[in-house]
Amino acid sequence: MNSENIVKHLRALWRTDRIIAEIRMRPMLVGLGLRAFAALIAAFGLLMLELSAYFALVQIWSAVSAAAILGLANFAIAAVLFVVGGRPPAGRELELATEIHGSAIEALQGEARALQSQFTGMVHHPLNSALPLVLVPLITIIVKSLKKSRATAPAAKATAEPN
Repeated sequence: MNSENIVKHLRALWRTDRIIAEIRMRPMLVGLGLRAFAALIAAFGLLMLELSAYFALVQIWSAVSAAAILGLANFAIAAVLFVVGGRPPAGRELELATEIHGSAIEALQGEARALQSQFTGMVHHPLNSALPLVLVPLITIIVKSLKKSRATAPAAKATAEPN
């Protein structure tokens, strides 16, 4: 387990999530903008067409049937605009970002498994993990004390011999 790998995988995961969100949001925003603009233009154009069609149809049919025909035409035009504006985004960018996202998740899961096995090994056998941490300083202290005792033994001998 390496904390640098975890940070690297988390950074990749964050970036790919951001890219995926951007890829999905861009067409939605463009589609929404196009729908709003189309609705605005259609409203003005439709108003003029309806007015002229109404005056033309009133001469042929009654006012009620002319208004009903124009209302149905408005619904048909609105349905076509929403179908065109609501197409789902398709592209290689989204597939690639989703694939990288999946690999980052798998790598994070692998790191988490390694951390879990290391932790369970430490819990089940605490001396195995604590022994190297305690043993190295203990050996250093023993070596230093042996060096001091060897250095003090000849000095003690030298002071004891002149008597």
